[in-house]
Amino acid sequence: MGSAGLGSQIVASAQTSTPLTLAQAEALALKNHPRIASAGLNAEAAGKVVNEARSAYFPIIAANVTGADAVQGTTVAAGALTTSSLSTRFASGMSLLQMVTDFGRTSHLVRSSRLRAEAANDNVALIRAEVLLDVRVAYFAALGSEAVRKAAQAALDNRRLSLRQVTALSQSSLKSTLDVSFAQVLVSEAELAVYQAESDVAQSQAHLAAALGLEHTQPFTLADEPLPPALNPAMQVLIDAALRDRPDLNLLRRNNDAADEYTKAERKLNYPTVNVMGAAGVIPEHDATLAHDNYGAAGININIPVFNGGLFSARRSEAALRAQAANKDVQDLSVRISREVQDAWLQANTSYRRLSVTAQLVNQANQALHLAQARYDAGLGSIVELNQAQLAQTSAEIDAASAKYEYLSARAALDYATGVLR
Repeated sequence: MGSAGLGSQIVASAQTSTPLTLAQAEALALKNHPRIASAGLNAEAAGKVVNEARSAYFPIIAANVTGADAVQGTTVAAGALTTSSLSTRFASGMSLLQMVTDFGRTSHLVRSSRLRAEAANDNVALIRAEVLLDVRVAYFAALGSEAVRKAAQAALDNRRLSLRQVTALSQSSLKSTLDVSFAQVLVSEAELAVYQAESDVAQSQAHLAAALGLEHTQPFTLADEPLPPALNPAMQVLIDAALRDRPDLNLLRRNNDAADEYTKAERKLNYPTVNVMGAAGVIPEHDATLAHDNYGAAGININIPVFNGGLFSARRSEAALRAQAANKDVQDLSVRISREVQDAWLQANTSYRRLSVTAQLVNQANQALHLAQARYDAGLGSIVELNQAQLAQTSAEIDAASAKYEYLSARAALDYATGVLR
């Protein structure tokens, strides 16, 4: 299929495509992306763990219904140190168990679970930032590939025009057939460049759809984005902001604090636990061994750990070591974030400096092409010289078309590195 056929396909596709701005793309991704939904559900689940830990403060109340048919006068003897009488009965009642104190262990567990729930919310912010970064990079890549396609198509149109002119001159014996052959080669090269550019456009559209959380690719007509303000030259300010605002670092900090609270809870495993117990009910059916038609009792139980094979000491050591490891993770990520901010700033600065250079390069290439064309028309230059000028002009146009969107992508990466994307 010729480039004209492919071009008609793109025009037809553009007529049915959906207009999309960057703000709309980000809103769509935040609404539909499954990674964000998954992180949100996990954060809600982490919030329920706080309620699980707090439940130890509240009484446990249970209803009981018991029926028994016993041989008169029998007792339980085997398997127990003491004997207890068995009686035929049917009874119902309520039992209560209320913790009085565990000397602060539950409070540390509650604080630990609450910090982990906050860390889960930080993970939601982290996933949102990653999704927004993917959307921006894919959006700017799609804009860049479309700009490159337009530049390649314009180069192809110009070379076809040159081929027609050279062919006409050759037919009039004003140019050689060698010139026609060189012009045909340039047209073929330009067609290949257009095919590649059209493939890149389709691929970038697919990447954008995936970044938006869409299962199927659909064509979008993207609105162009203006250049952001100039870079902040104070790199240390950006590093400080990143160390303060990055959600992944805040996540590790809260997990570290949660590990510290859990370590404190594990240290109190050897403390006693004091519980109040109560039971009351009725016994409408019973044998003569029971003197009353109801029952009630209350008591207190103090559980004092004495020996369990070193279980509690091992749990304390494990919790302390995991807390130390979590602290080292925070330090490691802080170092990596500082490096990421510097790398992202330098990359964005390089991309920004390329903008003016590529603009100058386009102007210079246009002037060189104009001179080469004039020399060729006057018979002073060769077709090879003209072809080289056309190639240089096409390359400059493509570099300029992609430079802006490479800079925008680099700025998006810098925003992510500094914790601006949320």
